[in-house]
Amino acid sequence: MPPDFLPGLDLSRALYSEAVAPLLRAEHPDLPYAAALVGPGSEVLGLDTERSTDHGWGPRLQLFVSDPGARSRVLELLEERLPERVRGWPVRFAPGDGPPQTWLPDAGHPGGRHRVEVVDPGAWFGAHLGFDPRSGVSVRDWLATPTQRLAEAVGGAVFHDSAGDLTRSRQALDWYPDDVWRYVLACQWQRIAQEEAFVGRCAEVGDGLGARVVAARLVRDLMRLALLLARHYPPYPKWLGSGFSRLPGTDGLAPLLAGALDADPAALADACALVGERQNRTGLAERLDTRPRPFHDRPWPVLDAARFATALSARVADPELAGRPPVGAVDQFTDNTDALTSPGVFRSLGP
Repeated sequence: MPPDFLPGLDLSRALYSEAVAPLLRAEHPDLPYAAALVGPGSEVLGLDTERSTDHGWGPRLQLFVSDPGARSRVLELLEERLPERVRGWPVRFAPGDGPPQTWLPDAGHPGGRHRVEVVDPGAWFGAHLGFDPRSGVSVRDWLATPTQRLAEAVGGAVFHDSAGDLTRSRQALDWYPDDVWRYVLACQWQRIAQEEAFVGRCAEVGDGLGARVVAARLVRDLMRLALLLARHYPPYPKWLGSGFSRLPGTDGLAPLLAGALDADPAALADACALVGERQNRTGLAERLDTRPRPFHDRPWPVLDAARFATALSARVADPELAGRPPVGAVDQFTDNTDALTSPGVFRSLGP
C-alpha cells in the first residue's frame, strides 16, 4: 500500500527540511543556494490530488546553485546520503517505459534516481522561459511567454534562498507591468468582441451546435479574462476551471457562464457585463457602461466588448506597445500545445 497522500508541496517541503537541509548544513554550511519546488506539475499550482500520484509525483525539488564545482559536490553528496524515504514515500524514482515525468517513487528499483535537481539558476530559467529574468524582463519577454509558464515560475514554494537570485527572479515575474497588463487585457477583450454576436446569429439560423461551439470559446476567453483582471496567470486548459473557481466573487459569474454554454445570448451578455465591472474596478482604463445593448439592429444582446479594448489601449503609454496590433501575448493567438511547451517555438512566435 502506498503511504498516505499529502499535498506535493508539503511533501517537497518535508524532503527539504528533513533530508536535504541537514546534509547541506553539515557538509556545505556556507554554500549560497536556493531550494524550491517550481516549474511543471499540478502540485506547483496546489491542484494535485491522489490521482496525481500515478505519474511523476513524489518527493522532489530544485536546488539552485550558481557555482558549477559546488553543484557537482552537492550532487555527489545527495547521491550518497539521501535517505530512502521521506514521510513514507521513496525518494528515488523508478524508470519505466514512458518519459521521465512518468516515473514513480520506488525504493527497491536498481535503476532508480532521486529527483533533487541541482541546477544553475540562469540555465533553469532559460530552459523553462527562454530568458533569464535576472537580467530584466523586456516587453518581448512578457509577450512571448505563455501564462502557464509564468504561473509555474512564480507558483510553488521557496523553502530557502540564501543566494537571493531565485526570490528576485520570482519578484520580477510576479505580474505584468501595468502597460503590458493593459495591452494583454485589451487583446483579450478584442477576442471577445470578434465573436460575442455569433451565438445569437448561429441560434437564429437553427445551428444549435455551432452556437454552443462559439459560446464555449467565449466562455473560455471570459474565464481567462477574469483571471487576468485578478492578477492571476491563467493556467492551461486542464486547470483553467479550477483556477477560475478559486477567484473570489465568482459565485455570480459562474452560473451565467454555465448559461452561456447553453447558447443563451442573454446569459453571455450578462457574464460579459460582470467581467466589465471587474475591469472598471481596476482603474486601468476609463469606466464604461456595462449594461448589455442590442447588436446594431439585431435582437440579441451584447456588451460591445470592443469598447473595453479601446479604453485600455488609450491608456497604454509604452512606445513598444502603443499602436501594436491587437494580437496579444503568444497564448492569445495560438493554443497549440507543442508550441506553448517549447521555449524555442514560443519565443520564435512572440513579437
